[in-house]
Amino acid sequence: MSTVIEALVEARLVAAAPRMPSIPAALHYDRRDPYAVRMTFPAPATLAGVEVCWTFSRELLSAGLHEPRGQGDVRVRPYGYDRTVLEFHAPEGTAVVHVRSGEIRRFLRAAGELVPVGLEHLHLDLDQGLAELMRDSG
Repeated sequence: MSTVIEALVEARLVAAAPRMPSIPAALHYDRRDPYAVRMTFPAPATLAGVEVCWTFSRELLSAGLHEPRGQGDVRVRPYGYDRTVLEFHAPEGTAVVHVRSGEIRRFLRAAGELVPVGLEHLHLDLDQGLAELMRDSG
């Protein structure tokens, strides 16, 4: 059984000048990091011209489908019929993208089949995490 879920989604960058068409983005979920979701944008869609990856909680993405959530670098909120807004805040500026809520729900369902919500702690490898911390501190 695979330990990774990946879904390509269509993201529409808001307030881009000139107006950029939809861009492909990828949502990733890895059972080895059971609380996190990653969203990756390809190099042509970024100001720096390099692939950009944001990591945030699966719970934030799920809750943001229903009501505004987040107060840090990543914020998520519903927008109209079947749209979800994701805001990514960085020192260089803020990127705002719209994604179809149905695409996010399908991704979250697949992630939930891999690791059910509430059982994430069963998939944490604390020994490996501790070994990495010890290696990094030395």
